[in-house]
Amino acid sequence: MIPEIDVEALSAVLDDGAVLIDVRMPDEYQEAHVPGAILIPLPELPERLGELPDESVGYVICHLGGRSLKACEFLATQGYEMVNVAGGTQAWIESGRSTASGFDLG
Repeated sequence: MIPEIDVEALSAVLDDGAVLIDVRMPDEYQEAHVPGAILIPLPELPERLGELPDESVGYVICHLGGRSLKACEFLATQGYEMVNVAGGTQAWIESGRSTASGFDLG
């Protein structure tokens, strides 16, 4: 079973320096994303495993939580310990937290 957290808990772990992977498509990410989230679209994930940080635990987000759950399930088979963000970016926005737009390149 893949562990899940809500956006309240995500906010706290991000404050502590946790890594967040956003598996949405680039146009979705560009429109609005959690500040600091790293974009690796779900279809590209298998080829981009080398870009994942070496953290012991990572967090994965999408729009509502479905794609990020699939990403977590795949990553678990690759030896990664990932946590799904329940409600996704939509829940983050609805909670009133700030978002970024555009691409955070370097």
